[in-house]
Amino acid sequence: MKKELFSRIRYVNFVLNALSLIMSELVKIVDSLENKVSKLLHKLEMLSETNAKLENELDFIKNDRASDQKTISEWEARYDSLKLANSMLGSNSNKTEAKLKINTLIRELDHCIAQLSE
Repeated sequence: MKKELFSRIRYVNFVLNALSLIMSELVKIVDSLENKVSKLLHKLEMLSETNAKLENELDFIKNDRASDQKTISEWEARYDSLKLANSMLGSNSNKTEAKLKINTLIRELDHCIAQLSE
């Protein structure tokens, strides 16, 4: 009977030691997972901040590009006006273009006069 009792006590001690080892391994695993989750959350925060900065930079660049496009359009209009003025002042180049422009302007005026007459 004592032998059987000692055998059972040894078995219980063995099981408790095994459970203790398993628990310590589980604690290590949980600690490792907590550490990895913390690192991932930090990385997510950093990437979110970087993304916000890049979105702001993209908006700035888009606005800058739109401003540049507007400036280009204005300069193109000025250039066209200068070409027309030069051809009207007697420059031999672009005379045909000037005549076409004048004809277009006359047609637009005729159209406006016709609308006003109605």
